[in-house]
Order: sequence, then structure tokens, then C-alpha cells
Amino acid sequence: MTKLTIWGGAGEHGRSSYLLQGKEACILLDCGVKKEGKGEYPLLDAAVIPQLQAVFLSHAHEDHSMALPLLYKYGYKGKVWTTRDTVRQLPGYFEAWSRYAAAESARLPYGDEDKQAMEFMFLDEQAGPRSWLNVAPGLRVQWGRTGHLAGAVWLALEWEGKTVYFSGDYTEESQLLAVDRPQALFLSGPEAGREQGDADLAIIDAAYGADPEEQHVKLLQLETAVRDTLEGSGCVLLPMPLQGRGQELLIWAAERFPQAQLVVEEALLAPLRALRTRSAWLRDEASGCIEQLLNSRNLEAVSSPSERKEALRQRKNKIIFTNDALLQSPTAQWYYRQLLDVPGSHVIFTGHLPEGSFGRNLLGQQGSGSCMVSLIRYKVHQGLPDIRRMLRAVPSRRTVLVHAPKKQTDQVLSILEEEGFTGLYSLLPGDSISF
Repeated sequence: MTKLTIWGGAGEHGRSSYLLQGKEACILLDCGVKKEGKGEYPLLDAAVIPQLQAVFLSHAHEDHSMALPLLYKYGYKGKVWTTRDTVRQLPGYFEAWSRYAAAESARLPYGDEDKQAMEFMFLDEQAGPRSWLNVAPGLRVQWGRTGHLAGAVWLALEWEGKTVYFSGDYTEESQLLAVDRPQALFLSGPEAGREQGDADLAIIDAAYGADPEEQHVKLLQLETAVRDTLEGSGCVLLPMPLQGRGQELLIWAAERFPQAQLVVEEALLAPLRALRTRSAWLRDEASGCIEQLLNSRNLEAVSSPSERKEALRQRKNKIIFTNDALLQSPTAQWYYRQLLDVPGSHVIFTGHLPEGSFGRNLLGQQGSGSCMVSLIRYKVHQGLPDIRRMLRAVPSRRTVLVHAPKKQTDQVLSILEEEGFTGLYSLLPGDSISF
């Protein structure tokens, strides 16, 4: 019997880490952290880590990747299977995580030598999307683009006679990024040694829980809020993560508000420039959209205090993008302070705000002075309609819903079971199931 143990990521938002234990070996899917308090790490079992046959990384975001050095500290000698673009992004996330830990007066549980010990193998250079790749004896893998981030992948594994699907962070509603829909992943019949093509186990992104709204609804809400602010001569501040939805919303803002001035941190533009050379991750029309933005007269890139002050010398009718989704950094908070006394200005968060973060506290207080504060989600994960579609596309005997708090996951599970879906699990870190 094969076993899944949750080292993190189920019943919570963050520290994605899923251990698969078979008869002869173990596999780990992701090894991330949780950005709360001083930082929370996966429930790693140091005795198991040297037994790992392979480690897979779905993408670079810190909640999936920042605990990888701990594996090498505890004796892992193998490689991490991921994509080259993911590895290119990791240094920026390690720097950001170090700053976060320092700001919380927390000591990192690993050293530079552990980071330097990491070795990688590139899935996308070994096989194309939706093609099987032999990784080790008795282990083969198939990957596909998830639409969540350049370099981000889902994984299908055939291992020790079992089949496993791991969605990673998944969305089909990206404005820029291409996606490979997972379907008919596993063979059926005598060739596969099974009567049906169902997976034995699926681990599926359910981060948005029972939220029924599609991306176009979210974007309409965001457009209304931004338009109302600009028409009132206010400024909009959009705090963004380093990679992902920030680049998507830059393109969106330039298209929907062509007359507005965009003040953008260079750190957010650099990944967008890099995307121009990585067309394999983009939708067909995306390259042209990127070029149009980068050549826009209304785009003002800033990277120094003097440039920021000059850009905000007149504080009205601007859309400001800063590269800190939680408003934790001094630079991001400087932007907020500039808007406090600007009538009609608006800070709009578009993603998850952990407990204790500056952004979460600000949202709870609804700001101060003349500045409004809102949360209008931009979808980079799956909500209820998306989860349904994936359950139908990847039927599985056992499906674990992950990436959301337990109460939220329980609600989704209840809705889906009433609709006739079976074999669903809502778990917590430390829980195990056999399959």
C-alpha cells in the first residue's frame, strides 16, 4: 500500500509539501513555507528525507519552494525536478524570504551551504509538455503548464504501480500564460495494468474554495473600482507579488485605462521583459500585448527614491504598481503614506493576505485619512467551477483538496459530495491516507 502524508499545504494556505511513500522508496512534491509570524516550515521527518527517490517542484513561489534547502541539510543527495524558468526565479524568492525573516527577527533554519547544495534537473529540457519522461527505475512523469506563473507545472506520476496527479497552482484564466489542460493522463486497459484510466490519487488546488465567480467577474469589479478612483482624480495603489499576477494586471491596466499614467517598480517590469524571450509559456497573443505596454508613453518605470518622488510629484490619476503584495516593505509603505491625504485614493489588494501582515491589518482597519482599502481578488488559483472541471478532467479514486483553510475546504467538499463527487478528502498537516 502507498501512503500520502501531508507535510504542509492541506487545510492551510502555504508550505505546500506532500510526501508519497511506497514499498521501496519515497517521493516529495514541493517543499514550501508559510508566510505567517516568523515563518512556518513543513513538518519534515529528517529520518525519511535520505530515502527520497526524487523531489519535484511545481513552481518558484515561496509557499512551494523556500524550504528546499532543508532537504539537503537533512541528507537528501538527489536532484529537484522542475523547469529552468522556475530555477531562474528562485534567487529572487530566497532574497525576499531572507528579508521577511529578518523583519520578523527570525533565524533561517538552513544556511547558504544548504542552498548551494541544491541541484536541479529540468523537466522542460528532458521532455515536452504532456510527454512521458523516465526519471528513475519504476518512476515516470508527465508535466504541463498551469497558467499560474512562467515555469509553473502540474505533474502526473506513474510510480510503483500507482498513478498520481498533482495540479500545483492552476488556473485556466490567465491573460498571458498558456495552459495545458490535464485530461486522459493515464492509460486504461491491459497496457496500463488497470481496468480504468482513473488516477489512484489526485492532489488538487482548491485555494478559492466555494467562490463561484469566474475571472471576468473579478476583472469587472476591479475595473469599476479603478475607474471610479481615476474619475475622482485619485490614485490607485496595486501591491503585487514579484512574479505572477503583477505582470498580468500591468497588461490589463494598460489596455483598460490607456490614458492613465502607470507608475511601476522596475522589479515588476524585469520579469515582463524576460517573458518576451520565453514564448513557450505565453498565450499566442501575449507577446504583442507585452511589447505594447513596454513601448507605452504612459509607462513610468521607477527604481530609486528620487524617481519615485518625481513620479508622485503630482498625485492624481495614476495607477501605481509596487512589488510587495502585502505592503510589508519600506518602499511599499512609502507609497501608501503618499496617498493617505489624497482624496479618493484607493489601495486595492488582489490576493491572499496572511494573518498579521501589514496588508491584512490595513484591510481590517479600512485604512485611514482619505485613502480607501479594498480586496478584489484576481484569480490565479481555482474556485468552485474550476475544481469541478478538474475533477471531471482527472477522475481519481481519492482526491485531496489543498491550498485553503480547513473550514473553507470542508465547505467545498460538502458541496461537491452533494453533487455526486466521491473519494474527496479535506486534510490537515500531519494527516495521512493510504491509496
